[in-house]
Formats: sequence, structure tokens, C-alpha cells
Amino acid sequence: MKLPRLAYNWLSTAGAIIAVSTALLILFSLLLSIFGHVDNPYLGIFIYMVLPPILFIGLILIPLGMWRRWLQIKRGERMEMEVKWPYIDLNKRTHRNAFFIFIAGSLVFLMIGAVVSYQAYHFTESVRFCGTTCHAVMNPEHVAYQNSPHARVACTDCHVGSGAGWYTKSKLSGLYQVYAVLADVYPRPIPTPVRNLRPAQETCEQCHWPQQFFGAQQRQFNHYKYNDSSSHWPINMLIKTGGGDPKTGQVAGIHWHMNIGFRVEYIARDEKRQDIPWVRVNDRRTGRITVYQDENNPLTEEELRAATPRVMDCMDCHNRPSHIYNSPDYSIDLAILTGQIDRDIPDIKRVAVENMAREYGTHDSAITEIANSMIDYYRVNRREAYEKMRVQIDEAAVATQKAFSNNIFPEMKVRWSAYPNNIGHFTSVGCMRCHMGNHKNEDGVAITHDCDACHIILSQGQSDSILVSTTARGFEFRHPEDIGDAWKEMGCFECHSGVQP
Repeated sequence: MKLPRLAYNWLSTAGAIIAVSTALLILFSLLLSIFGHVDNPYLGIFIYMVLPPILFIGLILIPLGMWRRWLQIKRGERMEMEVKWPYIDLNKRTHRNAFFIFIAGSLVFLMIGAVVSYQAYHFTESVRFCGTTCHAVMNPEHVAYQNSPHARVACTDCHVGSGAGWYTKSKLSGLYQVYAVLADVYPRPIPTPVRNLRPAQETCEQCHWPQQFFGAQQRQFNHYKYNDSSSHWPINMLIKTGGGDPKTGQVAGIHWHMNIGFRVEYIARDEKRQDIPWVRVNDRRTGRITVYQDENNPLTEEELRAATPRVMDCMDCHNRPSHIYNSPDYSIDLAILTGQIDRDIPDIKRVAVENMAREYGTHDSAITEIANSMIDYYRVNRREAYEKMRVQIDEAAVATQKAFSNNIFPEMKVRWSAYPNNIGHFTSVGCMRCHMGNHKNEDGVAITHDCDACHIILSQGQSDSILVSTTARGFEFRHPEDIGDAWKEMGCFECHSGVQP
């Protein structure tokens, strides 16, 4: 089978070899991933991101070599052919062969390209691509995501959403991230909040619909004391979630913030949005606008002119919906509650929290030191308990290692204190960014600091002296330790940092 004489050059030949070889390799890799059940993110990168550009380069080299050969002939470097513009004459067998090869080859490559492009799109949208491609960088986020309430929701559903526009924006912003990883200049830990994140109304509210939320939700918080018996201190609350639609009734509860009856805007001094000195509330029913400023630390006129208010949305409170790094205090409470740690082991809450919270150089060294330290503590200081409960102590060490692995990542400098959680106000300032009682309007009226505005305590206390409310008013909070009225004058987060206070 003869081809046009221009096709016989080393550049076109090399391009043809590269294109055909790459196409066969793509086909083989696709078959391997489909029928061989190979589930490896790096194979996906190889198939959908590495090989297609090589295939494209090979195809481009074929006409490029022919054009280069024609230029050589035109300049007199090859005198065996008359210099003419390239043309196609299907009456000539060589031209017919080249034409049909080109058509058939193009159809084959177009089919391969269509399949690869479609698969590449879905692969770059997959959890596997987001979480495991850059394993060392994104490992903390991926592990936390797998243990979160959104573990069955794809990363892109929240970070990108639907539509080509935000898909393109996310891929363009990802170019710098690729460079940062390759050049090893990425920050440790990854900073939050994410800049230019798509508005929650276009992502979160595709599943969570504030207008359809009503009433309250009951939740029990299980705390264990730092005493010898790790005493259980549960607090059973009714959280006034609220919500509602202004068209059908009064908007109430915590979700009234969500722009369904009011528009709430604020200005934060810091990048993490933890210091909020200025709040503006627009009551859409009456059109009344009220501005509140922190009387202890108000914005200056220059700061106010330079600032751009942010419209409050879901992410301002639910800022850790999937990548949740629990504190040692919470993690060990959960392990005790679920039976992973035996509460009968003396002093186990304190020992486990101390070992989980300690600073370690690497994950591997942490796993080793946690086990050795916990076992040595009981072997040396609690000999009787060590001899009677050796198995339970070993299980407690394993549970502490597991809690550490799910929440603390030394290599990326990720731990609970690096990422404040704005739901509640126990270990982070959270709600108290605006609800400390310091934010007042021009009439001196403050944003509420009343605990009962958001929740009602139904029961609290140790199992042998638990208080149960029989009325809708609930109880006033009772601190596990006698600290008088200090809890009324300060926020929980000022003492509780996620470890033993």
C-alpha cells in the first residue's frame, strides 16, 4: 500500500508510531481497568491525563512531517520532485490510500478520544481523584471525609456543583495547586475557609432546604470527666433548629439566619472569620435594617470603608461539614461511649486524651509512642489495674491510636485546633462570634446572649444524680465542676480547648 511521497519522512513515521502505540496502550489500559477490576487512581491518571496528550502529539507530527518535507523540496533540498502545492487526487491510488487511511484512522481516534474525554471528565470529578491522587497533601481531608456525614456525597457536589462554568473555574484554579504540589510549596495545613467557594445556595441547598425545616432536634452530648472513674456526664438538649417559609408562617429558630426571612451580613477582621465586630440584619418583611457593632472592639471608619460585607450562608456555621477533625476530648468520649475503651480502667479518659493530644513528628512514631506510653503508665503507676485489665488496656491503646489516625496528621500539621468548628461554642468561639452580648445597635440593644434562644436542656448530670425536666422550659445549665457563675460570664471555649481543662 503506497502513500504520497511526502509521507515518507522520519518525522511523520515517528508520529505514526507514537500515535498507534499510544492508542493501543490506551485501549489495553481501558480493558485492564474495566475487566481486570483495577481500582488505582494512578492508572486513571495514566489513561486519561498522560496518554491522550502523547497521542495528540503523535497525530500532529504526521502532517507536520509532511509539511516539513514539502518545504525542503521547495527550497531545493530535494530535487527529485517538482515543487508544487500539496493536492489530493483520488484518481491516484497513493492519494486514495492516504485519504481512506486518514478517514478510517480519524474515526478510530475520534472514538477513542470521545471515550477517553468522557472518562477523563468523570475521573477528575471522582472522590478517588480528589482524595488519593495527591495522597500526602489531601490525606487528612480524605480520611476526615470518609468518617463524615457526607461520606456518600462526591467531593465535587460541594466544591464545584453542577454546570460547566464552575467546573472550568475549579480546573483553572487547580493548575496552581498542581504546581504547588510539584514544587513542594503548598501550605501545611491547607488554609480555610476556601476562597471563592461556590455559594451554599447553589450546592448545600440542593439537598438541604431551610424553608422546609421546622421545629427542634433532640441531641445528647456525652461527656466523661477527667477523674479516676471517668464519670459519665450526659447533657440532653433540644436544639431549636427552626427554619420555615415566610410565605406560610413566621421564620424561627437558628435557621432564621439563612436568608429566608432576613438577610444577615457581617465583616470579619481575620481570614478564618473568627473575629466578627460588625453585623447588619435586613428584615425583609418590614425593610428595617439594623447594624450591630462589638462595643469592646468596633471597626474604625477606615476599616469599615475598606471592608466588603459577606452575606451569611450555611458555611458560616457549618464550616466543617465533611472535613471534621475532632478534638481528643470529643474523640475519647466517643470511644468510651461506643465501648471501644472500657470506662472501668482507672483514669483512662485523662491518660488517653493526654497521649492523643501530644505533639508527634510523624504518624508512625505517634502510633508507636501512644501504645508504649499508655501501657507503660499502667504498668508503672497502676500495677494492680495493669495485671487485671491488660487486654482492656491494650484495646484502649488501639482505640486511641485509631482516634489519632482519624483526626491528627503530623506531616501536614493538621489537628483540631488548626480548624475551628463554628457549630456550637464548646471548643471554638463559634456562635459566640456574634452572640457574646457585646454586639449592640445604636439604641444599645444587644444581639441575644440567652442560652435558651438556641437550645433547651432537658436533662443533665451523672447517672446517679441526673436531673430530668418535666416542663418545656428545661433547666439552667449546670457545670460538672463547681465554678459558680463563671460560665455565665465567659464562653465555654475560653477554658475548653479540646484537652483536659
